This record gives sequence, C-alpha cells and structure tokens, in this order.
Amino acid sequence: MRNIFSPSTDNDQRFFYPKEHPIFAQNFFTLFSEYTKEFRYNLKLSFPVILGMLGHSFVQLADNIMVGQLGTAELAAVSLGNSFVFIAMSLGIGFSTAITPLVAEADSAGNIDAGKSAFKHGLVLCTILGLSLFGLILVAKPLMYMMKQPIEVVELAMPYLDLVAFSLVPLIIFQAFKQFSEGLSQTKYPMYATVIANVVNIFLNYVLIFGNWGFPEMGIVGAAIGTLISRLVMVIYLWVLMRNKKKFHHYVTGFNFKVLEKKVMKKIFNLGFPSALQMFFEVAIFTSAVWLSGVLGKNHQAANQIALNLSSMTFMVGMGLGVAAMIRVGNQKGLLNFKELRRIAFSIFLLTFLLEIVFAAIFLIFNNWLPSIYLDVNDVANQADNTEVILIAAQLLIVSAVFQISDGLQVVILGALRGLQDVKIPTVITFIAYWLVGFPTSFYLCLYTDLKSTGIWIGLLAGLTTSAILLYIRFNSLSLKLIANAKA
Repeated sequence: MRNIFSPSTDNDQRFFYPKEHPIFAQNFFTLFSEYTKEFRYNLKLSFPVILGMLGHSFVQLADNIMVGQLGTAELAAVSLGNSFVFIAMSLGIGFSTAITPLVAEADSAGNIDAGKSAFKHGLVLCTILGLSLFGLILVAKPLMYMMKQPIEVVELAMPYLDLVAFSLVPLIIFQAFKQFSEGLSQTKYPMYATVIANVVNIFLNYVLIFGNWGFPEMGIVGAAIGTLISRLVMVIYLWVLMRNKKKFHHYVTGFNFKVLEKKVMKKIFNLGFPSALQMFFEVAIFTSAVWLSGVLGKNHQAANQIALNLSSMTFMVGMGLGVAAMIRVGNQKGLLNFKELRRIAFSIFLLTFLLEIVFAAIFLIFNNWLPSIYLDVNDVANQADNTEVILIAAQLLIVSAVFQISDGLQVVILGALRGLQDVKIPTVITFIAYWLVGFPTSFYLCLYTDLKSTGIWIGLLAGLTTSAILLYIRFNSLSLKLIANAKA
C-alpha cells in the first residue's frame, strides 16, 4: 500500500511509497535533484566568502607556523593572546552580520536608500564596538596572571596582545564593509581584500619575526605588527574599491554621520546583539579549551592551538555557506516566497553535509601528518616537546573529524535563521548547547579523567552536536509555519 501524505499537485509535496516500490526511487531522486541543482549557484555565491573567511584563518595559520619555528612556548603564547582576541572578535563579527540580511532584503525590494541606511548605521555601530572591545582587552590583560597559565607563556603573550587587540578596530570596520557587500550578493570584493592582506601579513611575518632582509628580529611581536598592518590594508583597499565601483558608489559616499536614526540603530542592535552572543557562546567555549589546556601545560596548550587552527579552517567553509544561506534566505524573505526559501535552505544544508564528510575523512587520514607542519621536527633541542605536541594534536584531530558534520551544519542553519531575522531563540539554543552541555563536559573530562586534552574536545563535540540538532528543529518548524501562514 502506498502512504499518501499530501496531494501530488503541490510541487514541494510528494507521494511516498514503501522503499521497495519502484516509484519510491523515482520520487526520491526527483526530490534530491531539487536540492542538488542549487549546488552550483550556492558554491558560486559562497566561494568568495569562504576564501575571505579563510583569509582570517590564514593570518593565524601563517603566524602559528612561523612562530612555531621559535618554540612551543612562543606558540603557546600566541595561542593565549589570541584567545582574548578571539572572544572579542566573535562579538564584533557576530554583531556585523546584522547588516547582511537588512541589505539583502532592501536589495531584493529595490530600496537603495534603506540599504544605504543599514550600512551607514551598521558602520557607526561597528566602529564604536571595535574601539570598545580594544579597551576591554587592555583592561582584562591582568587576568592572564590569574588563570594558572605557564608564567613564561604569559610574559611572552603580553606585548603580543597589545598590538593584536588594537587590530580589532580595523578588522571590525572591515566586517561592516564586508557584510554590506555580501548583502548585495557581491561576495568577491571582500575576498580580494583578504587575499591582499594575507600576502602583506606573510611578508611582514617573514621579515619581522626572524629579522630577515635587514629588519629587526622581533619574534612574536613581529607577528602582531604584521597582523595589525594587514588588517589596516583590508579596510583601505575595500573602501577605495567600493568608492570607485558604480554599483557601490551611491551606498558608500555622501554619508551624513551627524544624522542617525534611532529606529534604524535599534533594529541593527536588536539583530546584531543576539547574533554577537551566538558567535560569542561558540567561540568562548573554544577559548575555554585554550585555557583548560593551559592548566595541563604548555605542550597541551600548543597542541590545542594546532588542532584549533586546523579545525577553524574547515569551519570557515561552513561560515561561508552560512553567509550564502543568510543572503539567499534574506532575499526570499523579501519576496515572501517561503516555499522557495525552504527549498534553497535545505539545498545548502545538504551541500554542507557532503563537504563536511570530506573534511572529516581528511582529518582522519592525515591526523598524524598535519600537526607536523607547525613545528620543526628536526629541532634537536626541542625534539621531546615537539614530539609530544604532535602526538596530542593528532588525537585531538580524530575528535575534530567526528564533529565536522555537526559543526558545519549548525553554523549554516544559524545563517539561514539570521536570514529570517530570527535571532533570539537561536541565541538561547547556542547558550544551552555550549554552556550547559559542552563546557561542563569539557571541564569534567579534562580535569577529572585521564582523557585530558581529548576530554576537552569531546565536550566540544557534545556542544556542537546539540546545537546542530536544536537549530535544525527551530528552522524546520519556523519555515513550515511561514509556509502555512502564507497559504492561510
């Protein structure tokens, strides 16, 4: 017998048959093709975003690889300093995402003035936030002495942190430009900016960390200078480019910053603040992994930094697809086409699922080799430390391989919910997942079992999986409700 759930006249609803029925396969592949036919456009839209996101990770990758040649203490110091910066960065990047759905909705409705207003007010708020976060990090610096971190690591991290913290200001200003550009579905220009910035960063790292070409040898402070200058370059390049592009010119010129509308500021804040908290809750739990591993010693902390940096590379692919979901869902919301909105969102979820399986396989197959990129395995003086770091990092990558799917899916579904401008319930979900499930698991397994660093990452796995499941339930329920209301 066949089981009929809905009339076949509805394109989004199908007959369902027992699996052995030949028509089952036909309907399954027809439905599957409805999603896969979106893959090409989704990849085209998200690819520049992914490269742009990876650009931020490549800055850290270059710093970590070059600093790793100095020793495990220096690598641990960069990890500790960046842990403070990452928390602040998560708030800035998360807040700036409010600009994208507002611009995307205005663009699909053909309302240029609304798009310009969203960008102007978002830029003001991002600048204020960047300066505020820089000040907060300076105030919080003494906390490093109270966190039971190795003292040599703390002493190395202090001067590094000053400069990298200041680089948050241009970074968050850049994020405002980036999110605006992506709201107009122009994703390639921020990518160009990050590529140029990475070239600048690698060059400055090479000459300043090691004192090449007559430059002073500055160690990890040289890496911080490279990061700061490269982020200034990103902002300057993107602003000049947009000012001279016809599509952007009206949006980015003729601002009157003396006139700010309370209504628009409030709307961006109401979207941006929960989005900032969502990203903060996730980044903070990964930062807690840095601090917990520091309690275990510098080698555990260095290994954690390696695994975290590698995992962040694959996470940026999910982030890029999440931006694509936010843009496309935001566009369909502006058109009030909720059936198409749901179909497009699910096509991005499926694409993410397939890509994350590939990343999981890479981590499993190369878990012993990937950590060796970061350290000088031929350094006789530090051979024992380097070997231990590589062994610990290899174990962490096995756990990371397992959570690739849930990590990718949760950030993409979160992007789709932001496209719907649904931010409050997802904020509660991320708090529950990371801080009521993930962190307690990491804390207990790290400090009260023999799992140590591996226990930290098992906690991360628990939090990410919980987040992915709950966010999916939220999107599925909300999108079905919008379709039902549109029919009523």
